[in-house]
Amino acid sequence: MANDFFWSYTDEPHASRRTQILSQYPQIKELFGPDPFAFLKINVVVLLQLWTVTTLHDASWLRILIIAYFFGSFLNHNLFLAIHELSHNLAFSTPIYNRWLGIFANLPIGVPMSVTFQKYHLEHHRFQGVDGIDMDVPSYIEARYVTNAVSKTIWVIFQLFFYALRPLFLKPKPPGYWEFINLVVQLSLDATVVYSCGWRSFAYLILSTFVGGGMHPMAGHFISEHYVFKPDQETYSYYGPLNLLTWSVGYHNEHHDFPRIPGSKLHKVKEIAPEYYEGLESYKSWSQVIYMYVMDRAVGPFSRMKRKLPRKAE
Repeated sequence: MANDFFWSYTDEPHASRRTQILSQYPQIKELFGPDPFAFLKINVVVLLQLWTVTTLHDASWLRILIIAYFFGSFLNHNLFLAIHELSHNLAFSTPIYNRWLGIFANLPIGVPMSVTFQKYHLEHHRFQGVDGIDMDVPSYIEARYVTNAVSKTIWVIFQLFFYALRPLFLKPKPPGYWEFINLVVQLSLDATVVYSCGWRSFAYLILSTFVGGGMHPMAGHFISEHYVFKPDQETYSYYGPLNLLTWSVGYHNEHHDFPRIPGSKLHKVKEIAPEYYEGLESYKSWSQVIYMYVMDRAVGPFSRMKRKLPRKAE
């Protein structure tokens, strides 16, 4: 296994590819803009998950765990990726409406994260792989200790904790007004669930978030998106059926090339400009990606592309 990251001395590939594609296919600009059905889709998932909460107040812990893994995890991970969509303002043209909808989508997740996520995620797009800025890249501590199949399995199970806590330790940002609103709204919902339905129902929400972000098919996108399995390629797309449940986040090369296009239209980018994507390595199974990551001795947290911040941007 490598003992350091892959270091690139060129700019990230998406800005230049976006320029090339738009010069050849300017009609892609017609795909820019909000998804008119985003509000409806988010409301359906939130209400379905909150209704499920009301049915589990007397359930056994085994039943709660089973329902959380095979049902609730899909709903909460869908909402996490809805928040990802909203961080790009892809539900409404007015940014503040997207922020409020993100706080609403956050409710079944159980932990306030939508406002903070946007701050760090937009930096991931603007400074992909840049050392000290892109918090999507694992830390040196993670990479030093996650070195075999056992430690990688544990890392995958708890990867949501690493994903969420890494930026707070390595590049903390002072919380602002909107983080406070996110916190108050979330704690109000959590308290209401505990008061009305009991701790078991609240535990169901937390378990749905935790197991859905760990050793779970949908969580394979955390690894598939940017972990380097093929030299010289740092972003990978997934063209499998789970895109239907994940706001098409699998179209990840397309998403980084055109972050202003909603997930529901990303497949059209590949249809319009297939020559730019068919030659790139891609996946059809997120579960297979997790298996490859755990079992391949040459792959680990160091399997990410990093670059230094250009002098002109310092």
